[in-house]
Amino acid sequence: MKSSVHTILGITGALAACSLAPPYQRPDTPAAPAEYQESQGWKLATPSDTEAQGPWWTVFQDTTLDALESQVTDANQDLKAAYARLQESRAQTRIDRAGQFPSATADASANRTRASVNSPTYDSREPAQYSDLIAGVALSYEIDLFGRVRNAIAGARATEQATAGDVAALDLNLRADLADDYFALRGLDAQQELLDHTVADYQRALRLTEVLYRGGMAANADVLQARAQLESARTAAEDSNLQRAQFEHAIATLVGQPASNFKLTPRPLPPTLKPPPIDLGLPSQLLERRPDVAAAERRVAAANARIGVTRAAFFPVFSLAGAAGTESFSLANWMLAPSRFWSIGPQGVLTLFDGGLRRAQSVAVVAAYDEQVANYRASVLTAFQEVEDNLAALRQLQQEDLSQAAAVAATKGALDQANYRYQSGLVTYLEVVSTENAALAARITAIGIDTRRLTASVLLIRALGGDWSRATADLSEISNRRAQIQDDGALSGQHSNTAKQIAATDSRSSKDD
Repeated sequence: MKSSVHTILGITGALAACSLAPPYQRPDTPAAPAEYQESQGWKLATPSDTEAQGPWWTVFQDTTLDALESQVTDANQDLKAAYARLQESRAQTRIDRAGQFPSATADASANRTRASVNSPTYDSREPAQYSDLIAGVALSYEIDLFGRVRNAIAGARATEQATAGDVAALDLNLRADLADDYFALRGLDAQQELLDHTVADYQRALRLTEVLYRGGMAANADVLQARAQLESARTAAEDSNLQRAQFEHAIATLVGQPASNFKLTPRPLPPTLKPPPIDLGLPSQLLERRPDVAAAERRVAAANARIGVTRAAFFPVFSLAGAAGTESFSLANWMLAPSRFWSIGPQGVLTLFDGGLRRAQSVAVVAAYDEQVANYRASVLTAFQEVEDNLAALRQLQQEDLSQAAAVAATKGALDQANYRYQSGLVTYLEVVSTENAALAARITAIGIDTRRLTASVLLIRALGGDWSRATADLSEISNRRAQIQDDGALSGQHSNTAKQIAATDSRSSKDD
């Protein structure tokens, strides 16, 4: 008897180790190049304290930007919603994990019954009225022979990790959007300062031209041209004000403040501010840095586990059920030994016909897996594209900055010559107007290039995955911080870095599944 029990337990244990999910492997992607194509001539950051680690925005050394970035975690509603989805995903993992354990219920009832004397089961030897007092415990446990429960847990865990990657990706995108908008706003401040000075210069030029006209030394056409030039500059200044207001409103929304109450004091970009050095790393590291790529890979793992869950539906579901308690017709002997009862035994359920439901579900989950594989490969290709795009942008904009500086110097010299020639009566005012417009356009273009260089560096940091310096953090520390975030119930200033750490670590923890 004992050997038979051991045999049954051995067979059950062997079957319980069975899983119908395909062995998971990270999908193949195009081989990462040895180096970035656009990195030629790119100077890597040295020393390492200039790397985009932790709060990466601090490399720009702008205290106002630092203060704005610190408000994103606590105030941005999109990020709060993402954290709520992460909490929901973690709860779902615990829900599925509960299937590994038996479920127990307790019940008690007290009934007073009168039997019908006309009932076919009525026995005149038994009393027509009687009491039935029951107190018991029921136990149920699913024997996971075909890995349905384990694959459900693996899928939920992978989905949780993907959701953590989504939080990290959203956090990175929001902060990059904030830095992008901030530098665009500061660029408009510089442009506004230039236009305000230009309007003042054009007003003086108009007054001088009017004086010359009244003295008979200038034509009326010169006055009209000077007035048209002044009004055009005013129009450009007002349009610049409009654009600045829109960027300011966008920043207010990102930091969770009403646009009506938010104000940033105008402060032009300093001419000395240039894009900081950034450590590009190796292209092969990009797949571990990027939280969106890590999230896409985790969704492939979740889809793979769901295949195992669906395949298990073709096999019987075995469970072990038991009950024990006491039952009596009288309170006097309800809890005595003779009133005890118990039952225990296995149960098996197999669906014989479902109209093709399980087969359709199996086809659907395989198609969902193929979809997630394609999404993952697309995210990898997009990641490389974004890095190369912004490396190319920085390289080209650096060259544009040099040539545009030469253009600004040239137009300034031409403007000085035109003013001299006009005052000497050698040319008409039209030449002065044309030269002034060219000089203004050159300086506005130079400001735009400086702004684009800063925003391109922000986009490059985002394309590289933002914070990757702590990607090798211990998993237990990450788990502890997860629990802390969950217990606190509110977002704290450290959550953004934690989310990035979660995504970086989860992307390499598929072996735990």
